[in-house]
Amino acid sequence: MINSLRIFPEGKRNCYTLKPREGKNQNYYVRAFFYYGNYDSKNHAHKFDLYLGVNYWATVGVEDRQWKYYNIIHYSVTDTIYLCLVNTGFGVPFINGLDLRFMNDSPYRSKNGSLSPVEQADLGGHQTQSPIRYNDDVYDRTWRVDVNLIDSVSIGTETNIDIQGSDDPYRLPVEVLRTAVQPRNGLNSLSYNYTLVYTENFTPEFRVYFHFAEIEQIAPGKLREFTITLNGLKYGPFTLEYLKPLTKGPYKLQVPEDQVRFSIDATLRSDLPPILNAFEICILWPLPHSPTNQTDVDAIMAIKKAYKIDRVDWQGDPCLPLTTWTGLQCNNDNPPRIISLNLSSSQLSGNIAVSLLNLTSIQSLDLSNNELTGTVPEAFVQLPDLTILYLSGNKLTGAVPHSLKEKSNSGQLQLSLDGNLDLCKLDTCEKKQRSFPVQVIASVISVSVLLLLSIITIFWRLKRGRLNVLLSSSVGLSLSLKSKNQPFTYTEIVSITNNFQTIIGEGGFGKVYLGNLNDGRQVAVKLLSQSSRQGYKEFLAEKIAQIC
Repeated sequence: MINSLRIFPEGKRNCYTLKPREGKNQNYYVRAFFYYGNYDSKNHAHKFDLYLGVNYWATVGVEDRQWKYYNIIHYSVTDTIYLCLVNTGFGVPFINGLDLRFMNDSPYRSKNGSLSPVEQADLGGHQTQSPIRYNDDVYDRTWRVDVNLIDSVSIGTETNIDIQGSDDPYRLPVEVLRTAVQPRNGLNSLSYNYTLVYTENFTPEFRVYFHFAEIEQIAPGKLREFTITLNGLKYGPFTLEYLKPLTKGPYKLQVPEDQVRFSIDATLRSDLPPILNAFEICILWPLPHSPTNQTDVDAIMAIKKAYKIDRVDWQGDPCLPLTTWTGLQCNNDNPPRIISLNLSSSQLSGNIAVSLLNLTSIQSLDLSNNELTGTVPEAFVQLPDLTILYLSGNKLTGAVPHSLKEKSNSGQLQLSLDGNLDLCKLDTCEKKQRSFPVQVIASVISVSVLLLLSIITIFWRLKRGRLNVLLSSSVGLSLSLKSKNQPFTYTEIVSITNNFQTIIGEGGFGKVYLGNLNDGRQVAVKLLSQSSRQGYKEFLAEKIAQIC
């Protein structure tokens, strides 16, 4: 890991996209490793920020031969976790390694913030040994052995401690529990002070955990009893059972003075001094920012994929941290929404992506000066806040939807269409389907079956000399028709029909379009026309008759 690293010389923000299979609303242990090693032969310190999701995590400061790691227990409210390195102008961000572990049934849980271990001390161990971590620790904690308590001595045992049979949920490694410290001869107290160094403007909340296991066989009639005093608050008394793990905590502290102080003190009736095998101090980082609205995230990711947009800063959360993606503007809602998208002169090609219609809070959309083809979706009128729509300088065809022209003429929409030579903007163009809200009824029927029914219907009408006979189950056909009377939103209909691209038929009620469902089935979509001389009830009746 130390011999390799990845650098990020381009862009202000570069992000890793993590998609754990366990998904959202779970706790994950995240660890990032950094070792500079003078890889660029400049021999200077690097400093940059880490963000987890949309919230600040830490400022990484690494010098020449120094390596550092940062841990955090993160509660993710989204299926995707972004780890972002942000260039603050003090050296190119880099990273040597990144771990992500699902915490499963871990007792380290918090939905109100992310727990960052600032001290995980294995007391009484040999200072020359490496830190203990996974696989020895099921929760991948990293236990340091270089933490010293004042006026303490080490004790230890080789006897096995049954972790699996213990009811202690913290499940410390056996190697950690086999060692401990106690006061020097004549003393009855262990003490420790920890001072947090941070620059954020908030009062930190600490979680403190004390881990014990009696590793000495106490003579009959003797007692080891002690109390815990944490920042002036006393807890206990406590006693221990031989070789049985015991964890006390988490004790929660709001610490305005940025210092955690504790002492482990023998009670007056205790025959033996106190011991302490290990302890942990964690800080609860608040989560002031929420991720961008998930519907907007899904939409902009689909737009990025559809148009193959490759911009350095189009990674991580679209609206946070620090700056939005280039061309985007977001509001200050919680969660934030995308309200403006400018993709002008971006070499876009193909039809206008249906995913654009899912940006339901968008106010301004600029797709001008690209190579877009196809028709202008009438569904743009369905976006309630859209007041600016620039489509000029493309290769759009067909007729401009009447509803969009009405909204433009009324002053509710700034609509720019210049430069589309084959786009008809006159009222004499073919009249489109009725303006919103439109009564859309999609009859999802297999195309092959629909064509067969149409042929049968024609022969039936010719035979009877009638034009208003509808096909029903009374036609004695041995035909298995499995259709779904399934409702769809207008946006889904636009997607299924690829913006009403292919007409496969037309009748008194309106046109019939070819569509494709997500499972690969081809379907026919009949749309009730505003100009239809027959009403909605008759159209619905025909649809019901067709799927009987």
